[in-house]
Amino acid sequence: MLGYTLRRLLLLIPLLLVVSFAIFAIIRLAPGDPAFPYLRLQNIPPTPEALSMARTALGLDQPLLTQYWSWLTAALQGDFGISFATKRPVLQDIAYYMPATLLLAGIALAFTLIVSFPLGIWSARYKDRWPDQVVRTIAFFGVSTPNFWLAFLLILLFSVQLHWLPPFGAGTWSHMVMPVITVSLMSLSINARLLRASLLENANARHVAWARMRGLSDRQVERRHVLRNAILPVLTATGMHLGELIGGALIVETIFAWPGVGRYAVSAIANKDFPVIQCFTLFMVVVFVVCNLLVDILTAALNPQLRLGEEAQA
Repeated sequence: MLGYTLRRLLLLIPLLLVVSFAIFAIIRLAPGDPAFPYLRLQNIPPTPEALSMARTALGLDQPLLTQYWSWLTAALQGDFGISFATKRPVLQDIAYYMPATLLLAGIALAFTLIVSFPLGIWSARYKDRWPDQVVRTIAFFGVSTPNFWLAFLLILLFSVQLHWLPPFGAGTWSHMVMPVITVSLMSLSINARLLRASLLENANARHVAWARMRGLSDRQVERRHVLRNAILPVLTATGMHLGELIGGALIVETIFAWPGVGRYAVSAIANKDFPVIQCFTLFMVVVFVVCNLLVDILTAALNPQLRLGEEAQA
C-alpha cells in the first residue's frame, strides 16, 4: 500500500508542473495588457511611460519561459505575487477567505452523504415502486437544475415570499441553509442515483446468492456483501464532488454574498487581477487532483484487487 501511494504521489509532480505552465501561459497570452488593470487599480493614468514602468515591474518585458521560471521559483517559496486590488500577498488573501469556503463545502459534503445514502438505499430497496419513483424524480431535478437558477428560486421562495431565511450574508446557521442546498443538490442527486444502480447490480452478484444460500438474513446480506461493494463507486464520485463543491462556490458565494474565496475570485476576474486569477486557478486544480488522489488511495485500501492489479502492471 505504501508503494502504491508513493507512486501516485510521484506522478503528481509532472502533472502539476504541466498544468501550472498551461495556466500561466493562457493567462499571459490572453487578450489585454495586465499593465492597464495594474495601473487602474492604483489610480495611475495609463500614460506610455507609466505602462512601460508597469510592464517592467510585472516582468512582462521578459520572455514567457523566463517569466514562468521566476513565478515558479517564487511560488515554491509561497510567494504567488501581490494582488492588484488589495495590495496584499495573494496567498494571504486566499488564506483569509478560505475558512468560509471550506466551512460551506464541508457542511455541503456532510449533507450530501447524510441524505444521499438513505435515498439511494431506499430507492434500491423499493425498486419500481412509489418510493423509488419519488427518489428518482428528486434526483432528476437535482441533476438537471443549474445551481444559479436554484439559488434565485430559493431566495424568491424562502426570503422574498415566506421571509423564513436571510437572502444574503453570513454569521448564523440560517445564512447557510440556502447556500448548502444550492451547492450540494447536484452531487446529492448523483450519489443517490449511483448508489441505487450499484446496489441493484451487486444484489444480483454470485457471492450474494451464495451468502443467501448459507442462511444469512436479507439485512445481513445487504450490510456485509452488498453495501460494502456498492459504496466504492460512490466514494470515487464523492472525491470529485468535493472539488466541485469548492469550485461551485464561485457562483453560489457571489449570489448569496458569502464571504469566501469564490466571491474573492469573481471580484478578481472582474478587476482583471491576474495574480489572484492565476493562483486561484492553480489552487482549484490542486484541490481536484488531491481529492482524486485521496479517493484512489481509499478505494485501493477497500479493494485490494485494484491495488494488486496496478502493482502487477508496474
